[in-house]
This record gives sequence, C-alpha cells and structure tokens, in this order.
Amino acid sequence: MDQLATDQRLLTDADSAQKWRPDGCHRIALVLQGGGALGAYQAGVYQALHEAGMEPDWVCGVSIGAINSAIIAGNPPEQRLEKLQTFWDRITARKVWHYTPDGDIYRKARNLTSSFMTSTLGQPGFFKPHEVNPWFSPAGAKTATSYYDTTPLRETLLELVDFDLINSRPIHFAVGAVNVLTGNFLYFDNKKEVIEPEHVMASGALPPALPMVRIGTDHFWDGGIVSNTPLQHLLDQEDGKNSLVFQVDLFSARGQLPRDIHEVTSRHKDIVYSSRTRHNTDIYRRMNNVKASLYKALLKVPEAELTAEERTMREKLAHLSGITILQLIYQQKAYEGDSKDYDFSATSMREHWMSGLEDTRRTLKRRDWLAMPPEGMGIVVHDVHRERDY
Repeated sequence: MDQLATDQRLLTDADSAQKWRPDGCHRIALVLQGGGALGAYQAGVYQALHEAGMEPDWVCGVSIGAINSAIIAGNPPEQRLEKLQTFWDRITARKVWHYTPDGDIYRKARNLTSSFMTSTLGQPGFFKPHEVNPWFSPAGAKTATSYYDTTPLRETLLELVDFDLINSRPIHFAVGAVNVLTGNFLYFDNKKEVIEPEHVMASGALPPALPMVRIGTDHFWDGGIVSNTPLQHLLDQEDGKNSLVFQVDLFSARGQLPRDIHEVTSRHKDIVYSSRTRHNTDIYRRMNNVKASLYKALLKVPEAELTAEERTMREKLAHLSGITILQLIYQQKAYEGDSKDYDFSATSMREHWMSGLEDTRRTLKRRDWLAMPPEGMGIVVHDVHRERDY
C-alpha cells in the first residue's frame, strides 16, 4: 500500500458514526501522557474513538499529550482527525533514509539516525536549535536556558487550534505544568481561565531542551517532570459524574531486565515517566470506601439529630461517581531504544499511530469493559495488554 493510500486509510471518513456511550455514563474522558514522538499513538487512539462515535467530553494532557488534547478540543469533531494528521505529518516531514532494508538492526540504525537529526536540526513546525548554544550564552540571555526555540510550535498551534472554541468550553480541557520557582504542579483548566497557546507550550516545555514559558509573572516547565499522567485531575472532580476514562500512556511501568547500557537508559526512562495509575486508583478506591461507609453511618442517624452540614454531606455522598478506566499503554518495539521519544521519523509515526488505533479497536470490542462499575465499587481498571482487572 502506498503512502497516499495509508494516509487515506488513517483518515477514513467515520463522521457518520452515531454518538454512543455506555448506560449511566455521564462523561467520556481522554487522559494523555507525555512522551514526545510516541504521541502519535494517542492520535491513533482518538481515531478509534472517533470511528466508534465516542467523542470525549473531557481531554486532559501533559507535554505531547497537551498538544494532542489542544488539537482535539480546539476543533469540531469532523475536523479533529484531519488536524491531528496535519500536525503529525508536519513535524515528521523530514526524510531520514530513502530506503530501509528489512531487519531490526537496520530499523534501529535508521531510528538512531532520525533521533540524531532531531537533536541537531530540531523538527519542522515544532522546535529549532538556538543560533547560540546555551553553553556559550551569557546568563540572562534568551538562549541561555535551553537548546531549542519553540516559536515554530506556537505558530503551528495558532494554525491548527481554535482557542476561542476551547474557551467556549464545549469540552472540558486541562493541561498540566510545573512552576519553575515553586516546583508546584498545577493544571491550566478552561473552566477556570482563558487558555492560550502559551498554556499548551508550558505543559510541553521539557528542560533543558525546550525553554520555560512565561505566563503572567510566572514561568513554567513540562508537567511530566513531576507527574506525567494527569489522571489525578479527573479523580479530584467531585461532581458526581460517572466517567469512562481512556488513559493513554506512552511509557510502560512494566518491562524486561536490561541486558546492556542502552536498555538500562531506556528502562530508566520508562520507569521515570510511566504513570502511577495503580497508586492513584488505590488511593481513590480507599477514599471512596470511606465515603461510602460515612454515608451508611449518616443514614442510621435520626433526621432530627443531624446538623444542616451533615444533611448536606449525606446528600452529596448519595451520588458518588463511578469510574471505569481503560488503560492503553504503548508497547515498545524490539528495535526501539532510549531515543524512541525523539525519533520523529514518518515511518515510526505511522507505526505508533496504527498501534494506538489497533489497541483501541481491540479494547472497544470488550463491551463488558465499557460498563460503569457496580454501585459501591467506585473504580475499575481494564488493560487490553493484561486482559484482566486490576
């Protein structure tokens, strides 16, 4: 199949799909982890949801996940796939090799070549090297605190994202970043503030490669250096909404024992940037159980003995939300190493995209997984690569 046919297949017109969600589901959420070039996997996940008529009501991301989230939230459903494809085609447009022989050793060599070209030349529509290396820049100069300039990314975002649409809030949108001075992690949320390109860029400003981004009087870096998966922001929403959450991770917490220094570097990166889904969901489950027990206790107290505050609490606890998390984790190929997150070749991009598409299609076939948790369970997690509940 030639490249044009492949792209057309990626952008198969699925806009006629009827909107669908499970019974009792009030919100479909897309939670996108950071991971650089691996972010094409998330675009494939979105395509599968789009085909199934499962457009998200909530998108939340960090780093490359923030960029994908902005493109999704900043376009009407019928334009989202096209804009995602435009973004990924643009930033992977540079030709690496005209021909790659078959075999892992050749793919590994081509991927390393692509990563080297990224580090020396930057990526079209994304970032470019500073004219002066930071090691030769005086303190306080614009080129002194990063290796690359992200002005191209701002221009790309303004072209592909309708920020007025994001701020009109048809979709709940949030991206995570870290305050450089305080070290505090926070979310830029369209329900609390006006979202601009700088908020998305701040979420993806990974030091020391990319420059910190100034918003107001503060400066921000990539949220992934503190928390690479923004699931907690959704779990903190005490709004009583039952949610079906597609959590898309680009680094796997589980892996194999490294056998050489390259695998050590790759495994270290996986552990550092993998999600803490199990930890977050365990905490949420314990809190949910405490709230359920408190509600049962309040039901046993005579009405006349309850204070107004206790009655309000009882009413609130009567509507605890249920959350089903479908976790999709990119599975690293044998020929991918520690540079996988900055291998921006078109070949790797298409592979990542198709992996996300196929994994999500497999997941959606498990219709029993799409149901809301039974009352009292609070939260349940499924992973197609483990074929079991947490």
